[in-house]
Amino acid sequence: MSHSRRQWLRMSGAAVTLLSIPLPAIATPAALAQAQAQAYGERPIRDGRITLTVPALAENGHSVALAVSVDSPMTERDHVQRIDVWAEKNPLPLIGRFELSPLSGSAAVRTRIRLADSQTLSAVATLSDGTLWRASAQTIVTLAACTDFLI
Repeated sequence: MSHSRRQWLRMSGAAVTLLSIPLPAIATPAALAQAQAQAYGERPIRDGRITLTVPALAENGHSVALAVSVDSPMTERDHVQRIDVWAEKNPLPLIGRFELSPLSGSAAVRTRIRLADSQTLSAVATLSDGTLWRASAQTIVTLAACTDFLI
């Protein structure tokens, strides 16, 4: 099936239009700080009480194991309400939010995430008394993810 000159011009114009659409940029540590300021306001974030586990070397950024646990009795008076996971170089810095309650039994989550590049991840736990606790971990990614739109 052959195409006319007019059809080729239309397809070429469509291709140029698609290629001129701006692609999302990789986030920066400043963008991460701004997103966290919007999420938590002026409340101080303390280090401790939380453990973030990711592999030191991830062969593939499309599926990176992540585990977060918080030292909490998970009682009605003292429990973890939320765990947020942040990635400083992903297109969207907030990559996971987990809502918990005393009925959760333990303050621990496991999942797999996508990472755009080697970077520092952080997890912030919001406790029932309003305090915020943080842990950070670095991982090296040999094959980046979050860039499917470039293929």
